[in-house]
Amino acid sequence: MRPTDLSVHVTNFLTRYLAGQRNLSPNTIKAYRDVFTLLLRFGRDKRGISVERLCLADIDVAFVEAFLDHLAQDRLCSIRTLNQRLSVLHAFFRYVQSEVPERMLQCQKIMAMPLRRHVQMPVAYLSKDQLTHVLTHPDPATPAGRRDAVMLSVLYDTGARAQELIDLNAHDVRLTTPAQVRLIGKGRKVRVVPLMDATARLLRDHLRENDLDRPGRGHLPLFQNRQGGRLSRSGLRYLLHSHVEAVRSEVPGFTQKISPHSMRHTKGMHLLQSGVSLEIIRDFLGHVDVKTTQIYARANLEMTRRALEKVAGDSPPASLPPWQANKSLLDWLLSL
Repeated sequence: MRPTDLSVHVTNFLTRYLAGQRNLSPNTIKAYRDVFTLLLRFGRDKRGISVERLCLADIDVAFVEAFLDHLAQDRLCSIRTLNQRLSVLHAFFRYVQSEVPERMLQCQKIMAMPLRRHVQMPVAYLSKDQLTHVLTHPDPATPAGRRDAVMLSVLYDTGARAQELIDLNAHDVRLTTPAQVRLIGKGRKVRVVPLMDATARLLRDHLRENDLDRPGRGHLPLFQNRQGGRLSRSGLRYLLHSHVEAVRSEVPGFTQKISPHSMRHTKGMHLLQSGVSLEIIRDFLGHVDVKTTQIYARANLEMTRRALEKVAGDSPPASLPPWQANKSLLDWLLSL
């Protein structure tokens, strides 16, 4: 059986275009691949089209809409996840229209499909007191506790994404003044971020304890699991969750749901509250557009508004006199 046009273009899109021309990370390419896996299964199970026979011509706007509805209803995907899936299909058909111009109209109709609207959730972040509770919870008397203390400090101090943190190798850390760490972000973009003195000291002890400061060991993962392999994203989530839940049981009022990405939000909020400009925060966190960074400004404004309302309490505002009662002000306004 001859390969379908869909199989050819999906293969080239994943292996040549994304990896070669776009230089996307393996983790991002895997996320793209998963979307096509779901799409092929949908065509087979819901539309009765075998994987070997599904073609580009079969995938139109109605097909994509039905696919998204299937993800929402049968797999209970959130609107954010649906939009991520649709964005992958947008990117694929943008690629296809340049490879198969005769399908340009079909591609552009799919590319014109709007993302689904969703309510913007508030930014989840920790106050400085809450952060201190989390960072100091790991037990320094155990090797795992010492590793977790260093890992959580680096996660906050660098504002790293979860994948950026677990991808770190020993040679990505430089502890000579000024101490810094090299992160590889989305699109394999490299950025270097400074380390605070306390975090640098923790990292120095961590490297020494795990023999990661010896020659020839710089390629090893900076944070390892019990088997000596690289810590996974699920492993990082589990470790953070275990410490947060322990703190939650000890500290009244600690109710936030915290994920590794919440630590990144926490760093962004603390930088903003310290007076750092949005442009510098953008570069520090590796955002492409400052519009992404503005979520912290909006969250900080909302936090300020709630604080002011709390201070005001139930006290009714003092009644203001009519404009006419203030003759000097009225005269000034009329003179404008």
